[in-house]
Amino acid sequence: MTQIEFIKLQRPEKARILCELAEENYLRGERVLVLVQDDNQGLTLDRFMWTWKKGAFIPHVYCTGSVDCHDEAVVIATNFENPNGASILLMGRPCPYDFLKHFQLVVDFAETYDDEKLEESRERFRSYRAHGLNPSMRES
Repeated sequence: MTQIEFIKLQRPEKARILCELAEENYLRGERVLVLVQDDNQGLTLDRFMWTWKKGAFIPHVYCTGSVDCHDEAVVIATNFENPNGASILLMGRPCPYDFLKHFQLVVDFAETYDDEKLEESRERFRSYRAHGLNPSMRES
């Protein structure tokens, strides 16, 4: 069964948290999919993953369809596909339930610094519960 974990963000620093989580799970030998909204976010996160922390190394690829992503430990993507067979989904954007249920762990975000985004995350939290999942919450 899919485990959902919400991370409470009190500042707009989702990119940094996505990098931390990708690194943490990569170092544990997990495959990770980071889903982003669009090409702009994908390219930005791709560049940021190379420079976000001195000495950090997260082997990753931004999967645009023009490169082979099957062997990569960490994939950044915009579409609802799992090209590297990841067991962990980091939601840089909301995903439909039918997509996220294929992962062992899904990390979502409660963006408390923005009222509209906070209400959207509350709706997702309620939806997960309605689907029989028991999401947990932690601070960033």
